[in-house]
Amino acid sequence: MEKFCFEITEQLEDERIDKCLAELIDSLSRSFIQKLIKENAVSVNGVAVKGSYRVKADDKVSFCLPEAVEPEIEAENIPLDILFEDKDVIVVNKPKGMVVHPAAGHYTGTLVNALLYHCGNELSGINGVMRPGIVHRIDMDTTGSVIACKNDAAHNCIAEQLKEHSITRRYRAICHGVLKEEEGTVDKPIGRHPTDRKKMSVNEKNGKRAVTHYRVLKRFDKYTYIECVLETGRTHQIRVHMASIGHPLLGDEVYSERKSPFKLQGQTLHAMTLGFRHPSTGEYIEINAPLPEYFKHLLEIL
Repeated sequence: MEKFCFEITEQLEDERIDKCLAELIDSLSRSFIQKLIKENAVSVNGVAVKGSYRVKADDKVSFCLPEAVEPEIEAENIPLDILFEDKDVIVVNKPKGMVVHPAAGHYTGTLVNALLYHCGNELSGINGVMRPGIVHRIDMDTTGSVIACKNDAAHNCIAEQLKEHSITRRYRAICHGVLKEEEGTVDKPIGRHPTDRKKMSVNEKNGKRAVTHYRVLKRFDKYTYIECVLETGRTHQIRVHMASIGHPLLGDEVYSERKSPFKLQGQTLHAMTLGFRHPSTGEYIEINAPLPEYFKHLLEIL
């Protein structure tokens, strides 16, 4: 059971305790913290508090997280578009609408369910029961290359390359508006949105450094077809960065207020190229996922 202890600073004084803790701990939602408070699991100076409590400077807040009960993840016979596979890794072209790993509300139909069926027990266990083999992920409505690892040595090798930003990740996207410059770089920190915990945002105070390089592939009347290269890999990075410079992605219902005139399922974003050093041979491998049909059709229309 994990225990949390905090001493409240003057900057947080007079905030409701649930909001205060949600700001301090990115991994916990405000609703989950409210549930703990209702169960008398959150104490201030040794006394259980109510949700209306407003913290004071030097308050000592403590609570324990109950042990997570992980559901049993079933192998499912879901067809996979396999781009590369050997004894160490498998690279899959993920379709639109598929979640990478199980989470609340998505315990079936995920890439992990499909990988468990295809690979059996040949998946690394470092990320636990819910995410076997998974080293990185892409959003549900983003298509393209995802790599999974079949053993812990491969997992550690790929994870280290991600950490040192040596993996090549090139995306294709269509954004609103016509970009004037041929290429550019967005270097803005990304963190949890201050009021909407389901979103990310450019966050100078609490964000982590995030760098996206982009270049124009083709300009249309109201849109621009671009390639984006990730230097870092923050959650929703390309979507947040392009929105921050006034060019949100076409179809993005979270980070764009502009309506799409086309029938789309989420953002027009495709993880096209994945390049990495092979865990066993050390050879640099680059794998390309072809653009999905909806994306090619949209480009033809534009």
